[in-house]
Amino acid sequence: MKKICIIGGCGHVGLPLGLVLADSGFAVTLLDINKKTVDLINSGVVPFQEEGAQELLKKEINKNLFVTDNRDVVKEQDVVIFITGTPVDEHHNPKIHEVLDVVDKYLPLMNKNQLIILRSTIFPGTTEIIEQKFERYFNSRPKLAFCPERILQGKGIEEIRSLPQIVSAVSDEARCEAAELFSKIAPKIIHLEPIEAELSKLMLNTWRYLEFAIANQFYMMVEDKGLDFYKILDAMKEDYPRAKSFCKAGLAAGPCLFKDTMQLSAFYRNQFFLGQSAMLVNEGLPNFLVSQLEKKVGSLKNKKVALLGMTFKANNDDIRESLSFKIKKELEFKLAEVLPSDPYLKDTYKLEDAISSCDAVILGVPHNEYLNLKIDKPYVDCWNVWK
Repeated sequence: MKKICIIGGCGHVGLPLGLVLADSGFAVTLLDINKKTVDLINSGVVPFQEEGAQELLKKEINKNLFVTDNRDVVKEQDVVIFITGTPVDEHHNPKIHEVLDVVDKYLPLMNKNQLIILRSTIFPGTTEIIEQKFERYFNSRPKLAFCPERILQGKGIEEIRSLPQIVSAVSDEARCEAAELFSKIAPKIIHLEPIEAELSKLMLNTWRYLEFAIANQFYMMVEDKGLDFYKILDAMKEDYPRAKSFCKAGLAAGPCLFKDTMQLSAFYRNQFFLGQSAMLVNEGLPNFLVSQLEKKVGSLKNKKVALLGMTFKANNDDIRESLSFKIKKELEFKLAEVLPSDPYLKDTYKLEDAISSCDAVILGVPHNEYLNLKIDKPYVDCWNVWK
């Protein structure tokens, strides 16, 4: 039985992968520096929403799945998987050093016989840099692979098992071993060179970000003229196959799409004008929604505004890079009193209290709990939930 360690394994990417690998018969150790999360998972509790995770955790914990904050476990592994993505700084440049710092931290605990897999999104060329780092340290070519995750948050377990897995590596030996590993849990293996795989992940996320930007730009353009965007969109899509995949408008948030678009822009020497324009559109939507509310109620000074949905996506508890907080700041700048409400978050207003107390409403995220609400106060709903 291969022993696998997932570094950074208690998060949204590492935990679903660890559970699937453990359920497939591997001995998996999730290594994480967050002691609180380690203790929570060891007690049998999944720290965030992930379909099917609770059942698998109950089945595998302390059997095929182990969770620790002890770095020394890395020495005992056959496979080491790094879950460390590349964030961007305040100037939208990739912070590659954060990935390299994590590798440096664990390098003394590793050996040249281990298969090393990079899993999270990384800037193009990072695999090559890490290869050189390992080569200098081991005085031999490492077994290094980059096998990007492409899962939808909350459905990671399902998608790991149903989506093809891209496998790239710096050597044939590493490629074969990585492909053999992922063939146990994925239905199909697709082979690329490392820089091709790095670009594929960035391009996929950027493509989604651009799709949202197109819808959001059209939404703002039409609604600003006092017209109904969704009436036009419905007419465009009705019995017209080429418009079937046209996105609805909505807040394009979360920890991946924006930063990966900016990474792709940096890769192309900041000449990716389409991506930069998409950023301006998507990041500008919160301000537009507040201005639309002002058109309906006048000055927002001292007005109470219920802001429904504070997570970055519907029916989820993750607030990372949520644009609802940008709406909140803009409302507060207008001197409004904001009543944030979210059924997935503690320390927010109860829905009935926010609705009864407010003068107006903005729908931040279309949680299922909001779909059948009857709002009798001025509201802004870019998602077209309250038709």
